[in-house]
Amino acid sequence: MGYFHQKNPTIIPVPGNKTIEEHFGIPSTNTKELSIAHMIAPPGWGEPFQSPNFDEWTLMVKGKKQIEVDGEVLILSAGESILIQKGSRVRYSNPFSEDAEYWSICKPAFTIEAVNREEE
Repeated sequence: MGYFHQKNPTIIPVPGNKTIEEHFGIPSTNTKELSIAHMIAPPGWGEPFQSPNFDEWTLMVKGKKQIEVDGEVLILSAGESILIQKGSRVRYSNPFSEDAEYWSICKPAFTIEAVNREEE
């Protein structure tokens, strides 16, 4: 068969009421080359700084997401996208009043070990 039709993405449990539906990646399809996930981060959500061992592309669908990368603060809005290159020190958050809905693509696939989160 020349395709895989994903009908049941894997729900990844994370703190802070963020929703992650992984369509392709290690937990969902045992795909190690990349991961693709749909995410919704509620207002007030945030995570610690990290220095991932993967490239991460983010495509905003709705709302805004704050990105602190290598000492610079960026706001990613609906309709925009960004590439955070592996090894960058980055922190993602949603300090805004509406949900931030976006898709993330990681290459190679996201793993908790490869994200290199800092202690808070």
